[in-house]
Amino acid sequence: MVTMPMPMPLPDSRTEPDGSAVIRVLSYNVRSLRDDTEALARVIRACAPDLVCVQEAPRFFRWRKAAARLAAMTDLVILSGGATAAGPLLLCSLRATVERTEDVLLPLTPGLHRRGLATAVVRIAGARLGVVSCHLSLQREERQAQAGMLLERIDAMDVPHAVVAGDLNDVPEGGAFRRLAGRLQDCRAVRPWGGELTFPPDAPRKRIDAVFATDGIEVLGCGVPADLPGLTGADLRAATDHLPVLAALRVPAGG
Repeated sequence: MVTMPMPMPLPDSRTEPDGSAVIRVLSYNVRSLRDDTEALARVIRACAPDLVCVQEAPRFFRWRKAAARLAAMTDLVILSGGATAAGPLLLCSLRATVERTEDVLLPLTPGLHRRGLATAVVRIAGARLGVVSCHLSLQREERQAQAGMLLERIDAMDVPHAVVAGDLNDVPEGGAFRRLAGRLQDCRAVRPWGGELTFPPDAPRKRIDAVFATDGIEVLGCGVPADLPGLTGADLRAATDHLPVLAALRVPAGG
């Protein structure tokens, strides 16, 4: 009988002796908190993230209160975004020291939803990096243009390293996904860990959610989380209409 090797556990957050930071980055479309928020909070806590790139955060009545409640339920703090970024939101742990934040609205196409980016520059241990949460268009041409704007925004952040995560509404073979993967590391492709497909949660058929990192960041593992303490399949299915993507990354010190 052949014994299959056990999958490697995803590294925990830590600071290395040289000042580099091992961080956990979570990307999660939360569907405006319309589902089981208790299950959602349990999933996020089980992932123990340093940075959370949220998509479809509440955008309307009392949206700030809803975002603050999600942060409090997950032992995190609000970094940037929300309605002011048309849905993308950034949360972080107390490991992160905030240098600056900016919410960016992308050009509006008549008849389509407004899209935006939640961005921040943070320091964790001796590492400095930019972070972007995105949710790209359902329309192919607009989505591809937004991928280009996203890359331009990363360049404009003037940081040594950056992480981008979000709901791309595109598969790896699609034009927008390939445009991002041509410039950035597709973390799941570089170091697969956990599950691959992210939508829909009951019987996932597509990988439309992803974490990307600039060159120089070491990918230690990336995928849909499974077998983490406190994480259950029932919570993953009840929390929202996407599965999350969790990445462990080593960000060099400096900058």
